[in-house]
Amino acid sequence: MTAVRRSCHPARTRLSRLGAASVLTAAAVAVPSLLPGSVQSAEAATLAVKALNVAASKRGAPYQWGATGPYRFDCSGLTLYSFKSAGKALPRTAAAQYNSTRHVTAGSRRVGDLVFFHTGRSGASVYHVGIYAGSGRIWHAPRTGARVRLEKIWTGDVWYGRVG
Repeated sequence: MTAVRRSCHPARTRLSRLGAASVLTAAAVAVPSLLPGSVQSAEAATLAVKALNVAASKRGAPYQWGATGPYRFDCSGLTLYSFKSAGKALPRTAAAQYNSTRHVTAGSRRVGDLVFFHTGRSGASVYHVGIYAGSGRIWHAPRTGARVRLEKIWTGDVWYGRVG
């Protein structure tokens, strides 16, 4: 009768052989490949973290209007340089970068998403960009006379964009 139970319940037999931890590990590795878009999502997250790390490595670099690195940056020049170094091309200006990203809500923002500061309701009103670092902070090149730095987001009126 034991042989009948094993043949009727192959999953139970495998579970007892492999152990619960092994099955859970196998599921965690196998299941994402079955979900549409999950591989792209993981790649985008890795890209964003790489870009964030590049921006952080530029801490202290001076602001220069129109500069795209590697030693001086304006705001969109820093994001362009950071994502290019991570393997993804972005347009040159903050407004064009906003228009090229997948727009996400503040509630679904992730580390590495772009943070856009704006004066109006259209993408053309975007005037500044930084890279979200978590905990309400961004890496950015703020203005003439300042240096690349980590800073708290100073307004709630921002938009978020995910680079894909």
